[in-house]
Amino acid sequence: MPLSPESTAESLPETSNPASPGAVPAKSIRLLDRDHSILAFNERVLDWACRSDVPLLERLRYVCIVSANLDEFFEVRAEPHVNAMLSGESGGAYSQASFVALAAAANRLVSRQYEVFNNELMPAFARENIFLLGHGERDEAQRRWVKAYFERELRPLLVPVSLDPAHPFPQVANKSLNFIVRLSGEDAFGRANDISIVKVPRVLPRLIRLPDKVSGGRTLFVSLSSVIRAHLADLFPGRQVGQFSQFRVTRHSDLEVDEDDVKDLRTALRQGLVHRHYGQAVRLEVSAGCSEELSRFLLQQFKLPDAALYRVAGPVNLSRLTQLIDLANRPDLMFPTYKACFPVQLTPGQSIFTRLKAGDVLIHQPYESFEGVLAFLREAVHDPQVLAIKQTIYRTGSDSELMELLREAVRRGKEVTAVVELKARFDEEANINWAEALESIGAQVVYGVVGLKTHAKMLLVTRREGRNLRRYGHLSTGNYNPRTARLYTDLSYLTADARLTADMDQVFVHIASQSRLPRMNRLLLAPFSLHRQLIARIDALGKAAAQGQSTRIVVKMNALTDEPLIRALIAAGQRGVPIDLIVRGACMLPAGVPGQTENIRVRSVIGRFLEHSRVFYFRCGEEETLLLASADWMNRNMLRRIEVAWPVTDPALRQRIIDECLVAYLHDTRDAWDLQSDGHYRRIREPHGHSAQQALMARYAARGSASGGK
Repeated sequence: MPLSPESTAESLPETSNPASPGAVPAKSIRLLDRDHSILAFNERVLDWACRSDVPLLERLRYVCIVSANLDEFFEVRAEPHVNAMLSGESGGAYSQASFVALAAAANRLVSRQYEVFNNELMPAFARENIFLLGHGERDEAQRRWVKAYFERELRPLLVPVSLDPAHPFPQVANKSLNFIVRLSGEDAFGRANDISIVKVPRVLPRLIRLPDKVSGGRTLFVSLSSVIRAHLADLFPGRQVGQFSQFRVTRHSDLEVDEDDVKDLRTALRQGLVHRHYGQAVRLEVSAGCSEELSRFLLQQFKLPDAALYRVAGPVNLSRLTQLIDLANRPDLMFPTYKACFPVQLTPGQSIFTRLKAGDVLIHQPYESFEGVLAFLREAVHDPQVLAIKQTIYRTGSDSELMELLREAVRRGKEVTAVVELKARFDEEANINWAEALESIGAQVVYGVVGLKTHAKMLLVTRREGRNLRRYGHLSTGNYNPRTARLYTDLSYLTADARLTADMDQVFVHIASQSRLPRMNRLLLAPFSLHRQLIARIDALGKAAAQGQSTRIVVKMNALTDEPLIRALIAAGQRGVPIDLIVRGACMLPAGVPGQTENIRVRSVIGRFLEHSRVFYFRCGEEETLLLASADWMNRNMLRRIEVAWPVTDPALRQRIIDECLVAYLHDTRDAWDLQSDGHYRRIREPHGHSAQQALMARYAARGSASGGK
């Protein structure tokens, strides 16, 4: 179904869903496994690497994305499974059986990933005259060039460590490239220490493009691992190289800091960052041809069970092949550049403060530019009537105009309060650096509430207007990060609503002073009211449906893993509420199961952009409620983070969100996957199918053209 401006709430697909009086009680229904659901999400991402309608370099990008996702999966989720295996656990959420099943599923995904890389992408690259050459495929001139490169760039940085009592197995950093080598013969002291480890510095590029003079009109690359492999013997003069393999170990990397015991969270986290690279080993990757003897030796060194071994038919870190996308210099093999239009509700050069007095503004990223948010902050920084700026910082990146604007605001004498979340996973160092930079020039920097992550996205400006102070706010489903704002779908919401901005101010005061939070006017706040009120709203719709009223729930989010919310949805569905869940990633709710969840449909949309917006729609009769939120429906979001949700009360904006974020996705027949009753996802494929993202790109491109491309 094409996306049209006339789509209304009634366009939401709906079927007659009578109550299920004989249904299995919601609390008794077995939920889907979260970790297996995460792996299933990555299978859907990998599917983009197999699609012939996707440009070749973009297909490689999806392979690399899966590698990066799996790295984070193992770094964050694998430790309890590994420990259960090592300790012989036979029951509970983590056991030997759960580890073996998860490792088998992960291994199948990795095998499929390398199969796609080797059997589909590499032949396709060859047809485009792009080659990744192994040592045996290089001609004499190419080998001479690679040899010279090795001697000049690599050998001075490689220090083999031969193992003996004085040289124990070295510390191997998380996700670093290494080689294990078995040697014959004797060392300089006449000893037969036969195992050596070669650690490869991270500073070295993982992919090298050969110069035109030895490429014969082709685009040729060699991997760093193949260069080192071809010249291992040069590192061991007088010894003979026998068995060898590249290897890579993944370690548990979720920083754990007891906030109740530390006096300075920033210092404790900075110290923790040093040790993150050497946490508990959870995965070992080796070359497919690695001998049983060497792989067994490595497993013993890292204290890993057999099922933690992954044999790969190619480079041990495919995510580093993103370098090829840039080095190939083939824009014809990439998505056409998409230029977001300036937010359609704003006019370049017009005061945003003046515009907000007329009503709220919605920005749908990345179809509309994040420049609208930057323009709002830029105007606040340079407006002499603005007295104070308060903002939450979660993932803003290491090079951010937004953060520089906050520093400029301090220099201009404004009161700047920055709530910097130091525990944003894998962004800790960047956030610590920004916190120190802001503090050094006089900004008020707070680190949130002990035991809770501040995940809410809020920017609040206080401005003097005559004898009064007026607040202007920005709320968002996504991060204050200009780079990801071009890649993620999110909703930004600008408002001068006095009740909503008063709530925002109270949240900032609460975070800074930890004073008691007053009753909110508009905002729903986790971990206080959001979880409880969502469940209450779902339960109320269930009761209404049971009484014969027309009801509807449609929710779009990134993950659904919170058990109380899942049980509430199941119970409401059993009482007759039609429920559609658009869940990009992990979903533990088993949909469409006869006698249990036949009134609930779950779909996942994987597209060019990463789906990231959170939209919650509830209807009872003619009464509609639509909430936007920073939170997914996960236990951590509801109970261990500071999150916000807010209602969209403007009818036109509410309908626009329903149209663009719900209707379009429920009618997607190109990029959507539906969860089946057996727990597996099935891709929806129709000839000339409708893609929600492509329709939105076309819609906003047309709007940008109509407004003169501003």
